[in-house]
Amino acid sequence: MRVLVVKTSSMGDVIHTLPALTDAMNAHPEIRFDWVVEEGFQEIPEWHPAVDQVIPVAIRRWRKNIIKTLRSGEWSAYKKQLTLNHYDAVIDAQGLLKSALLVTRLASGSSYGLDKHSAKEPFSAHFYDHPIGVAKQQHAVERVRQLFAQALKYPLPETRGDFAIRSHFLNPSEDASPYLVFQHSTTRFDKHWPEAYWSSLIEKAGAAGWQIKLPWGNPKERERAERLAAQHNFVEILPKLSIAEVASVLVNARACVSVDTGLSHLAAALDTPNFILFGPTDPGLVGGYGKDQTCLKSSDYPEIQAQIEPVVFAALTPEIVWNELTNFLNTR
Repeated sequence: MRVLVVKTSSMGDVIHTLPALTDAMNAHPEIRFDWVVEEGFQEIPEWHPAVDQVIPVAIRRWRKNIIKTLRSGEWSAYKKQLTLNHYDAVIDAQGLLKSALLVTRLASGSSYGLDKHSAKEPFSAHFYDHPIGVAKQQHAVERVRQLFAQALKYPLPETRGDFAIRSHFLNPSEDASPYLVFQHSTTRFDKHWPEAYWSSLIEKAGAAGWQIKLPWGNPKERERAERLAAQHNFVEILPKLSIAEVASVLVNARACVSVDTGLSHLAAALDTPNFILFGPTDPGLVGGYGKDQTCLKSSDYPEIQAQIEPVVFAALTPEIVWNELTNFLNTR
């Protein structure tokens, strides 16, 4: 059985799709997947043992200059690759008009996707041969698992979903000193844990003898990492890394502290213990999914008066995060 998966973005959404492939692989050992995904995330599906071919798209880039895209031959090359195989099923796990029109309708095979009551963009359901209802008020991982189970006709496992990528990165010969990873960067200002709080947490971790690694993805994030690492010889600013290289760092960490960002979902997929800090967003539907994932919500703690930005995080102090982290580490 050959199935085409359509889940183009974002990083967290792509990662959340992996357990559904594991369910299907366990139910149908002969199943193989191709996957249409945004070019910036194309390495992620390659890590899963059931994926044969990744078909990259550049919808974000193409729509900025449609004429250039058509003249360059990229669109023709993409369509040729997409239509090369006939699929037993085409599963659109994105639930958007762009995925329904630019992928699902072009691919060869019976198409499955969320129905009008379940999809983020209800009109996309009109383009599927088999619209499927999946309740919205549950974690994104479970929604995708249910979609795949109904489309491919197997009973949904009662166990927690398995991302099945940890073994891809484990290196038994690696003998590194114990370290923590502090994932301090995200896209929205109000999702950033205050820099003063990060500095305090780093001081506490260093005083306890921990080595700290700080990843970054752009010049602004590197500048923040440099400020946080200043005058601390126990803090390492990582070089610019690919997603796979970041995964290799995360998989061997004793634990992570993360803001609400795609890399926090990567840590979860690797079963790396992770403390995820939430201010303006609700972790209920898209929080850390997996083993040893702890979501800390600022709104769960008493309000305090503090000259801190963003103020939404004022109540989630470094002392709270450090206590949660050390309580976990001490049990290990």
